[in-house]
Amino acid sequence: MARAMWDSSVGKKTVMAVSGLIMLLYLIVHMIGNLKIYFGAAEFNHYAHWLRTVGEPFMHYEWTLWLVRIVLVVAVVAHATAAYRLSRRDIKARPVKYAHKKARSSYATRTMRWGGIILGLFIVWHILDLTTGTVHSGGFQEGHPYQNVVDTFSTWYGNVIYIVAMLALGLHIRHGFWSAAQTLGAGSRTRDRVLKTVANVLALLLTAGFIAVPVGVMTGVVS
Repeated sequence: MARAMWDSSVGKKTVMAVSGLIMLLYLIVHMIGNLKIYFGAAEFNHYAHWLRTVGEPFMHYEWTLWLVRIVLVVAVVAHATAAYRLSRRDIKARPVKYAHKKARSSYATRTMRWGGIILGLFIVWHILDLTTGTVHSGGFQEGHPYQNVVDTFSTWYGNVIYIVAMLALGLHIRHGFWSAAQTLGAGSRTRDRVLKTVANVLALLLTAGFIAVPVGVMTGVVS
């Protein structure tokens, strides 16, 4: 039954909706945590350390953090796989090319596809920059996330990559939240306006909240 559900378009859309909501919840928490950088190095570094000790002594050091990471990886892979399969199915269903590109896919669909690709590439860069330090500018300091963040956003390319990705994220959430609500049966004629408003507000708040960090570094408020 699970296989049949996955093979159907409805099943793939459901996977995208559920995995998308999981990632949205994480993003809200992550954004709030990021804004702690405005309270200074000690506060931000303490928060980063706390993430590794959540659940102790029942959970071992970093176990909760790794559990969250695993859930997120599963959600991202499931979301991307379902999106790719749906895209391939859509292409196969239209073997004859349309005369006009606009007739082939809507603005929202193109935004979601390209936005997804941008975000996928950003996730890889973000991990290599601030988690492993592989592509980090300057000297990556293990256990000093505040300084690492300041280092990243002290470079023009770090700011460009991050801000472009966050704008793509905002558009992705704006279209994706409403779509997920429809897929999960929450949409209706009376609720559509409310759902679209919630989607717009979430997209705006998350985009502004995440971009506030590089802006803080660029303006010298965070240094």
